[in-house]
Amino acid sequence: VQLQASGGGLVQAGGSLRLSCAASGRTFRRYNMGWFRQAPGKEREFVAGITWNGGSTYYADSVKGRFTISRDNAKNTAYLQMNSLKPEDTAVYYCAADSRGLEYPGRFEHEYDYWGQGTLVTVSS
Repeated sequence: VQLQASGGGLVQAGGSLRLSCAASGRTFRRYNMGWFRQAPGKEREFVAGITWNGGSTYYADSVKGRFTISRDNAKNTAYLQMNSLKPEDTAVYYCAADSRGLEYPGRFEHEYDYWGQGTLVTVSS
């Protein structure tokens, strides 16, 4: 599967953005999906994950209550709605697909097989 992330941009603190991750192919519904981010000078970190049917989600503590991951299997697209953005949310955001078929989303990079190219989110103070 090929992944294309989009929706990044410049936003003021307190604002919102919605990221999209469009997947190619007919097998999107088989994959659990995740969002990761990498801030300047830092390692890539997990943000949120969702199972193939949307039945289970998981969030990093730093975004819990502010970000919402979702998916539309009919559109082969996963989303990350980001509200109440903070300057520390500034990063390149990556979407990823996990083919293991488990009933819970992965939280670690090695659990994901396919990665999108990343989209930059900049939050100004």
